[in-house]
Amino acid sequence: MRVSLGFLLAIGLAGLQFVAVLAVVFSSYVTSERALLDHARDLLSDVGSNTIEHSRGFLSPARGAAELSARLAQDRVIASDVPELLERLLFQQLQIAPQFAGVYHGTENGDFVYVMRTDEPGPFRTKIIRNDAGERTVELIWRDDDYRVVERRMDPEDTYDPRTRPWYLRAREKLTTIWTDPYIFFSSQRPGITLASPVFEGEDAVRGIVGVDIEISDISDFLARLRIGSTGRALIIHRNGDVIAHPDQDLLKTQDADGTLRFVDIENFEDPIARAAFGHLMEDGQVSVAEETLSQFTYGGETYVSVVMPPIDDKLEWIIAAYAPESDFTQVIKQNRLTNIWIAAAVAVLTGLAGLGLANYIYKPVRAFAVRSALISQGELDPAEPLPKTYQELENANTTLMQQIAARRATEIEYGQTFALSSRGMAQIDAQTGRFLRVNDKVSGITGHAADALAEMSFSDLAHPEDPPFLMFDGDQGGVPHEINHELRILRRDGSAIWVAVNAIMIFNQEGRPLHFVLTMDDVTQAKQTEDQIAELSRELSNLSRDNTMGQVAAGLAHELNQPLTAIAQNADSALFAVDQLDGADTELRATLEEIAEQSMRAGEIIKALRAFIRRDEGIRTEFDLAELVEQTKRLVIAEARTARVAITAELGALPQVHANRLQIAQVLVNLIRNAVEAVGDSDHTERRVLITAHRHEGQVLVVVADTGPGVDPAINLFADFETTKPSGMGLGLSICQSIVQANGGRLWHESRDPHGARFCFTVDISEV
Repeated sequence: MRVSLGFLLAIGLAGLQFVAVLAVVFSSYVTSERALLDHARDLLSDVGSNTIEHSRGFLSPARGAAELSARLAQDRVIASDVPELLERLLFQQLQIAPQFAGVYHGTENGDFVYVMRTDEPGPFRTKIIRNDAGERTVELIWRDDDYRVVERRMDPEDTYDPRTRPWYLRAREKLTTIWTDPYIFFSSQRPGITLASPVFEGEDAVRGIVGVDIEISDISDFLARLRIGSTGRALIIHRNGDVIAHPDQDLLKTQDADGTLRFVDIENFEDPIARAAFGHLMEDGQVSVAEETLSQFTYGGETYVSVVMPPIDDKLEWIIAAYAPESDFTQVIKQNRLTNIWIAAAVAVLTGLAGLGLANYIYKPVRAFAVRSALISQGELDPAEPLPKTYQELENANTTLMQQIAARRATEIEYGQTFALSSRGMAQIDAQTGRFLRVNDKVSGITGHAADALAEMSFSDLAHPEDPPFLMFDGDQGGVPHEINHELRILRRDGSAIWVAVNAIMIFNQEGRPLHFVLTMDDVTQAKQTEDQIAELSRELSNLSRDNTMGQVAAGLAHELNQPLTAIAQNADSALFAVDQLDGADTELRATLEEIAEQSMRAGEIIKALRAFIRRDEGIRTEFDLAELVEQTKRLVIAEARTARVAITAELGALPQVHANRLQIAQVLVNLIRNAVEAVGDSDHTERRVLITAHRHEGQVLVVVADTGPGVDPAINLFADFETTKPSGMGLGLSICQSIVQANGGRLWHESRDPHGARFCFTVDISEV
């Protein structure tokens, strides 16, 4: 909120008046009614704070005991599924905290262990409910202070199920420690409260609930010991309006028609002063107090002061309230009150009149300066006009203001020129409606719409109808993005769809409210198409590489198997000839040899059929741009090159169209570039580069892939099948590449490179078209 100088002067003068009044009444301030009332209210506030701290201190052991028991059971320090061990743990917790009335643990299958205080036949009684294999038993055990059994018996009539109790259901639903509303315990007929905490199995599965019953009568005893003036009192009211603690505990309970004991709510409480002070807080069955509230009220002709504290916390919704007669604090100074009021009023009037004239004198030059600045801002007054006589500070401010106005105008001119002349599409878009406020010529060129037409449109009007919107232009929402980067399709004026890259930045005003988006737009349709072509090429190369590798392996196996089969057939024929030369040759032996010869010939025919089946087709040869293909294959291996810290460059120049199978030549390029990257990546040379060159050579195009790696061992036959230098290689890559190049009318060879490295060269036919 902006505050004017006149308002500040008025506040300052009012402060002077207040100081003057304080000077008049200071001698009696210590004994004044306000001081004593403040003291009374501070006393009541301290009573509330002390009561809150006492209640917290009284109840905190219960929270600690319940959560400790839950953690021990959860961590299986104490096995919660062994009732005897769990009973001893609960017995120890009950002995440690005298305010505990009972401690218990219920499980998801209905098992229950409850240790409580009792009178006879022993000071402690335990109830253990077991559910084993569908059989339910209830055992009651009375023990003495040393945990010795006094009496033990079974109770087949007991139907108690912990899983149906409110404390179990709430703790299981909330998955955290909960407090129940206070109630009157059935056995002791004393006020109390229950705390329950879940025992987890894993991260969020509940295995059981640990609970603690606490008697809160000691809090009423504490309130009875408090001294608030001579007759003041403090009490505690629950969120539902029940009075749960009061110095007179007999007033807390009432009996319903069925004999059930319950608390008395504040509207029917038998302390009439408390009812007059706090009965109005009850609305729709609830008492709501958001902050500490100090107030005054009248009852029986006497004025009282009161305080109401907000709930202790969100789980323990107890409201602390206290009241005391005002006369206990103010009777002494009431005689001086009227005199001091008249003196204060007179001083205030005199200082107010003096201050009014002073304010007008001080503010007059400031008002003239404000009017002049407004006229200059609106262009109705030339900044060069002399400034009227005024304060030195205002003259300095005027000089600075004029400089800022000039700088702002220059900035606006520069921004306007940058906006209009930008090589990228730029636009301002309204943050509330998404409408175009301003566009440059580049945006009109991209969209095909004139600037006037775009001014009547919103950004969503351009979006492709089949695509979901990516921007929600709602300036009133708290989730407005500060910056947006996105690629999307839009429709041009002629109906054609194009891809654009959009960057939008939200501009906010001084109050932080969004004003408009500044948007830049670029046509990336060609880049998108190139990406799609590269992705398609990558898929086709994967299929081709797999087929070629399988074919090469099958051809090699067919060649290797054909030789031993031929030897088998020849040996079988020789054996038959030898058998025929013997007298009395065994007919079964002859039949066996004939079958061997027949089967070897049959295997040979199968091999011939396999070789005919796997013989590669030369594929479809077309005319294509080799330079474009090189750029696309570079992108396919750029990720591997970056990982190996290898730079790939191409020096191609002007190349003619070539005639070959485009997909097969792409596979050759990918294999050679990938081999070069791997060679450089495994070397220690500082120069880490792969260079691709191409030029005309003897009626063909010569392509060279050179690297700065360690080179090739001369002892290795690079183009032989199954010959490799890689631990995991098959030795078919270069062999396949050579076959592909030859099938396309070229040849592939290797050359050494000085001082180190390798050069792989191959030729491709030039298109005759």
